[in-house]
Amino acid sequence: MTVQYYYTGLFALSFVLTIIYAAQWHRSFDLHLTLVFFLIPIVNLAYALMYASQDVDAAVAMLKIVYVGGCFLPWVTAMCVLGLCRINVNRALRVATLTASGLVFCSVLTIGRCPLFYRSMTIEKVGELLIHHKEYGPMHTVYYVFVSLYLIADIVAIAYSFKKKKQVSRRVLVPLFFPILFTAAGFAVNHTLIKRGYEIIPLSYALAQIVYLFICHRMALYDVSEMAVESMIQSGDVGFITVDSKCRYLGSNETARKILPALSDLIVDQTVRRSEVLRDSLVSWLDSFDRDPDKEEAIYVLADPADPSDETIYAVIVSYLYGGKKRCGYQIILEDDTKNQQYIRLLNSYNTELEREVERKTADVVDMHDKFILGMATMVESRDNSTGGHIKRTSDVVKLLIGRMQKDGTLGFTDEFCKNVIKAAPMHDLGKIAVDDVILRKPGRYTPDEYDIMKTHAAEGAHIVHRILEGTADREFAAIAENVAHYHHERWDGSGYPDGLKGEEIPIEARIMAIADVYDALVSKRVYKDSMSFEQADEIILGSMGTQFDPSLEPYYSAARPALEEYYSGTDR
Repeated sequence: MTVQYYYTGLFALSFVLTIIYAAQWHRSFDLHLTLVFFLIPIVNLAYALMYASQDVDAAVAMLKIVYVGGCFLPWVTAMCVLGLCRINVNRALRVATLTASGLVFCSVLTIGRCPLFYRSMTIEKVGELLIHHKEYGPMHTVYYVFVSLYLIADIVAIAYSFKKKKQVSRRVLVPLFFPILFTAAGFAVNHTLIKRGYEIIPLSYALAQIVYLFICHRMALYDVSEMAVESMIQSGDVGFITVDSKCRYLGSNETARKILPALSDLIVDQTVRRSEVLRDSLVSWLDSFDRDPDKEEAIYVLADPADPSDETIYAVIVSYLYGGKKRCGYQIILEDDTKNQQYIRLLNSYNTELEREVERKTADVVDMHDKFILGMATMVESRDNSTGGHIKRTSDVVKLLIGRMQKDGTLGFTDEFCKNVIKAAPMHDLGKIAVDDVILRKPGRYTPDEYDIMKTHAAEGAHIVHRILEGTADREFAAIAENVAHYHHERWDGSGYPDGLKGEEIPIEARIMAIADVYDALVSKRVYKDSMSFEQADEIILGSMGTQFDPSLEPYYSAARPALEEYYSGTDR
């Protein structure tokens, strides 16, 4: 009974640990890490059932399930370790190693049929204890070789990253050694304890889960940092730095490291307070923000060593970093504010000139804002194999349609509304950033389940746009951009998504965007189809007026058709 309690307890422990992992799961977690937590409870359950069985055939069946973990967990763990160490593995090597693990598992399936993996297996009952006697075959030796190679690869990857990769957290690398240690120890002492009915390997699996849970907890901080840094323009005048709530360095972009070169010498997780070079800059900004979060932004002056009079003045904006609703650190934005500061210095002497420069500065800020939005949309599009150039083309189509509506004048659109709709068009597919690459980059049509996942991009896009533009002074633009992202897949007859709105319940800006989106999809080539002729596309669009599209927009589409065809004739579609 003690043996059964041991295996049942390990299964229960691994199952609970998997539930804990699921509770803190984030879509940015590595797929291989999720597979670890999925496989271990299954394997530990198989151990429990195997040692409860008094029938050799039933025990062999459970043993084969046990080897699902034995053959594939080392591969999954190795891929997970390499991912956490930020070491890229090419597809050919992934496929080759996974295939090799699969071939070893195929030999496992011969147990009980031929002596390839096990020559024999018997069960001996000693009192209430069931002892499994196994005589190993040649493929079992191959199996041990494969496991050893995976363990060695894990150790080499961790050691290399610890020595060479400053941007990989040491608080993640160090714990990664423990699952390897547990596994190696399990294989080393397993032969001794198995004679008493106990196998140490399922225990090593459960202990590894505990370590990975700790790593997951720490990874949540880096995921927030990575998403924030990647959302910023990686080149230009904007620097971005993140630290956790204890002022430990999480990351920065290249621009920030040019402004503050000392950042390049920091190791991830190292407290910035230990850096003497950063004491008067980064540390001072954080302390000032802690004392008064509402205080006006600070200024940082960077002089050219060759010409001290040539200086760049940065506005320093400090704010809290959030993981969901939980405050988990700080983000510091360094924005080139040289011109603006120079204007302030000259305010008293050159008031008239200052007003003109402020107007130009405002135009620059608006232009930067627009380019930033377009940059984010282009970044999302770059992940999608099937829609190259879609962002620019649909924006131009919206501009052509809006132009015809403005000429007509009966709809009563203001110039500001029209400008905002055109500016919001590139943001309509921002929600695709939340769609997994496996689906987004699929070279073909989606399955129903994949399509359901893809459809979530509309609501997710509205959420992202809301967060990006939250608090902006231009509330009209923020509302239009959110509507365009949210409702551009709604249909006039109510059969669209995500909310099934119908008719004039759908905001007019989304109805306009819907025509532009579908027209571009029809006349453009995708990985799963060729481009349609203009005549075919026109027939579909007009045939969908009153079902998919707002029929009141038909005259404006028809008026814009010659310009649309001329535009697409000159594009690479």
